[in-house]
Amino acid sequence: MTVRILLCDDHAVVRAGLLALLGSTPDIEVVGEAGSGEEAVAMAGHLRPDVVLMDLQLGPGIDGVEATRRIAGSGSGAHVLVLTTYDTDADITRAIEAGATGYLLKAERPEELFAAIHSAAQGRTTLSPPVASRVMDRMRGAAGPTLTDRERDILGQLAHGLGNREIARALFISEATVKTHLGRIYAKLGVDTRAGAVAVAKEQRLLP
Repeated sequence: MTVRILLCDDHAVVRAGLLALLGSTPDIEVVGEAGSGEEAVAMAGHLRPDVVLMDLQLGPGIDGVEATRRIAGSGSGAHVLVLTTYDTDADITRAIEAGATGYLLKAERPEELFAAIHSAAQGRTTLSPPVASRVMDRMRGAAGPTLTDRERDILGQLAHGLGNREIARALFISEATVKTHLGRIYAKLGVDTRAGAVAVAKEQRLLP
């Protein structure tokens, strides 16, 4: 299947380079070039490409994120594949939330770009490895630290104001074991006091 592409980049030299690169493969056809976000939105509605290859920084006017949001919500059926040099958490998050199907860095090899275009045309998400790593790191961070069942039990006792000896008796373990678990809990929560551990646990809803 030939994938119909709309290029959007405010640098004519970059567009020319992409045009030459994409012209080297028979199953990708560039049907239009846009130099601004507004042009990309208008052309996507008119040309109805399979994929819009979108830069994020587009000079005056709307940026690539806003253009992505408008194209994704227009009903044109075009999938937006971001192609940029920017890989900050903020840029990645904004683009994905705006509806981008994929996020690729300009440093990727041509074969990776070709594969990403075909994946985007089918609605499959493609992320450059550095971008995927950032997304995973953010997801892990949002999920909070992973505590064992025993650590959760001890946290629950801490929240009730029990001391180490009382916790040991309640859970039928030694005080030394309680201290060992507390050290691990503190490290996972990034705190160094009992009160800090309870506060973070409540904030992240880690208490049973």
